[in-house]
Amino acid sequence: MREDFLLLNPGPVPVTRDVRQAMNEPMVSHRSAEFEAVYERAQDALDYVFTESTLDGSSTASDGTSLIFNGTATMAMEAAVANLVGDGGNVVPLVNGKFGRRFKRIADRYASVDPVETTWGQSIDLNAVEEAVDDDTDVVTMVHNETSTGLLNPVEEVGGIAAEYDATFVVDGVTSIGGDEFRIDDWNVDVAVTDAQKCLAAPPGTSAMYATEAAQERFDGDAAPFYEDLDWHLRKADSHQTPFTSAVPLFRALAVAVENIEEEGMAERIERHRRQSRAFREAFTAMGLDLFAERNEATEYSNTLTGVSLPTHTRENPDAFFEAIEERGVSISGGQAHLGGEIFRVSNMGNLSSEQILRGVRTIGEAFEETGEDVDTEAGVEAARAELR
Repeated sequence: MREDFLLLNPGPVPVTRDVRQAMNEPMVSHRSAEFEAVYERAQDALDYVFTESTLDGSSTASDGTSLIFNGTATMAMEAAVANLVGDGGNVVPLVNGKFGRRFKRIADRYASVDPVETTWGQSIDLNAVEEAVDDDTDVVTMVHNETSTGLLNPVEEVGGIAAEYDATFVVDGVTSIGGDEFRIDDWNVDVAVTDAQKCLAAPPGTSAMYATEAAQERFDGDAAPFYEDLDWHLRKADSHQTPFTSAVPLFRALAVAVENIEEEGMAERIERHRRQSRAFREAFTAMGLDLFAERNEATEYSNTLTGVSLPTHTRENPDAFFEAIEERGVSISGGQAHLGGEIFRVSNMGNLSSEQILRGVRTIGEAFEETGEDVDTEAGVEAARAELR
């Protein structure tokens, strides 16, 4: 692979040199003081990311605990549901994309499910949520940033509905936390999960959860898989450990990555991500392309991932388009599930520079031109450059 290969797919994202170097340090025991210091560093910085993901620098949560898992965010999603519902619980999962559907599939294994489902790429119907959630609802699950489509879902509004019925609100912030605003208390979020390999810009393999005290009081570890007993994880976190053998190099990398976020500052990081996402959107529309997702008064475009409809000509042979991009040393993603061959997705998560955003725009334009699509690459580059200024 060429040295300047650029990952613009929605995770894993590029990691910095100091994050890579952290994984090369000599091995230590996961029960050593050296490892406990690593866990504590990562946990402290995650507390900052979870609770101060605002543009105004304010704190949005105060009574919770950050946990780190030896597994990607799907493990954290399952742990949240399994520890909260027990036998016979009821979950209302909200689905308007692949990862909302994943929450539903997880809930199906542990509880009765009353889903609210919407066409992928369209906004969650808040009236339908109000009809589905009632006094029998134990848990409401939702994806904040639906990466399969490029929509930022209305967490605040749904959180208000969940709170009205005293349902525990579990939010997948996998591709928003660390890159966009996330207000735990203001949005009535009880449990938030995120992944190392997304906006945190660490290697894949670990994930994190923020659980409020109210959520912790509802956890029932005996109802969960042995490996995902959150009561156990909370007890071990008090001594900066995990219940089982920890992936020491990955925890070291995560600690450095989230400390880098704290050094940049969440307000600055959020604004950078928003500026870069605007650059992508303006670039692709200037080229003559159509954004995929549909906004409304409750739902915005994602600030960390842009989904774009493939033109009719390219849909006839989408592989040629993606191959032309990869030949130029860039990686983007196509659509998932039934959206395969219909859209492409480009990420600005992590620590990308303006130059890398512009390179991505130019590469995509040139790939379209090479495969016979009529786009205006230079107009796209100029539109992106104007936003990045």
